[in-house]
Amino acid sequence: MPLMRFAKRSRDLLLTVAVNAVSAPPGTFFYGGQAVIEGVLMRGRDSYAVAARRPNGDIAVCTDVLRSRVYTAGIWRRPFFRGVAGLYETIHLGMRALQWSAIVQLGQDAQIGDGALRGAMIASLVFAVALFIGLPLLLGSLLHHTTESIMSVLIEGVIRAVVLVVYLMLIGLIPNVRRLFQYHGAEHMSINALEAGDAIDVKHVRLCSRLHPRCGTGFLVVVAFVSVGVFAPLGLLPTAVRLVCQIVLVPVVAAVSYEIIRALIRIRGTVVGSIALAPVLGAQLLSTRTPDDRQIEVAIVALDAARLGDGPVHEIAGAR
Repeated sequence: MPLMRFAKRSRDLLLTVAVNAVSAPPGTFFYGGQAVIEGVLMRGRDSYAVAARRPNGDIAVCTDVLRSRVYTAGIWRRPFFRGVAGLYETIHLGMRALQWSAIVQLGQDAQIGDGALRGAMIASLVFAVALFIGLPLLLGSLLHHTTESIMSVLIEGVIRAVVLVVYLMLIGLIPNVRRLFQYHGAEHMSINALEAGDAIDVKHVRLCSRLHPRCGTGFLVVVAFVSVGVFAPLGLLPTAVRLVCQIVLVPVVAAVSYEIIRALIRIRGTVVGSIALAPVLGAQLLSTRTPDDRQIEVAIVALDAARLGDGPVHEIAGAR
């Protein structure tokens, strides 16, 4: 039966990823980042840096060491655990960087307390769960009257992918989000230049692709596929129970998706790797835009600061 063949292929894929992840030697550290308000966050091995363009044209830079056990404990660098750590990092560092970049734009007199930050984080998580878990579950039940079946999980997976694409297309129409997407592209381009061994300056970075396989948007694409396999056994459960189980299993989906991306990057030069990475890179056409030179400059400043290594918290104002 088609469903049985799909289940076997999913099982074989997960087993292959697990074996590759456990047997793979420790890899070179890869820099990564996120776009923030008029700026870029770059994550180094032991520290991170955020650079943002002030309203007066200067570039402000904030750096700090990574102190949390998620960043320092060895267990969080092991296969599958590192995927969960990456999920935490995206939320934790991302919110801190957004808070700082907002203050850069509004001025030091702006007060954005920890309570407001936690509230925004909770609201974002609730919105994400409602959009990418709740909505597909609801629409799936409307399209497939028998919700307690494996087929309903497959339908949810397709809907989840469609929701992601439509969501990115809609928010990309907002001018401020388009600028955010430009900084996202600048972040990718600067990291591509670094990994290609090119000079890290505007001239060389401008020539690099704005697409990168290690991207949060691409990660969500893989999550949409992996969630079908992970959530498939839940298809026979009542809808309410399935919703709770899907939320609980989000770290598992993140862990497996992270290892799949790492496995695909190792074979990116092959035909199979190129085909498998196509949707990962294609989705980034929606979440990135071509940046201008000033935005590339900000990304370079953030990357240079992250590469400086550990050090006390400091801020550099007036960098050009």
